Amino acid sequence: MPQMLSIVGNSASGKTTILEKLIIELKRRGYRIGVIKHAHHGFNLDQEGKDSWRHKNAGADTVLVASPGRIALIKDDEKSETLSYLKQYFNDVDLILIEGFKRKRWPKIEVFRVAVHEAPLFAGNSDLVAWVTDSNLDLNVPKFGLEEIPSLADFIEMHYIKKVQELN
Repeated sequence: MPQMLSIVGNSASGKTTILEKLIIELKRRGYRIGVIKHAHHGFNLDQEGKDSWRHKNAGADTVLVASPGRIALIKDDEKSETLSYLKQYFNDVDLILIEGFKRKRWPKIEVFRVAVHEAPLFAGNSDLVAWVTDSNLDLNVPKFGLEEIPSLADFIEMHYIKKVQELN
């Protein structure tokens, strides 16, 4: 089973940008990457009137749309807020990156920019394993600059991908 690693931070800290760059770098290295994005206000993948929307709207609990090379799963599920439950959908990847779910107990990399917020969210938190920042603060975990994506990928590769591969 792949490791799960949360990318966390305050709103507008740059989490999505860091995640996007990190995915590109890890894919360049040949890894299969899964992402779980927490949408605490809900979301809708379907377009009203389309067949899949009509199936779901009629009461289907699960709708899977398949096309050449891609699937989309829409499923009513009370456990969708449980990361350990969601992990079952990612058996074919080397690493699961999580954006959001910051209150859950998973290893975290915080993205923090001095110009956006006054203080990091997870300073002193035992779940914090690294941070990406332009700050001079020392949080006693590895620190990476906002553009040090290859070094961050090295850290993740060593601690969260290779370690799991060695155990399997």
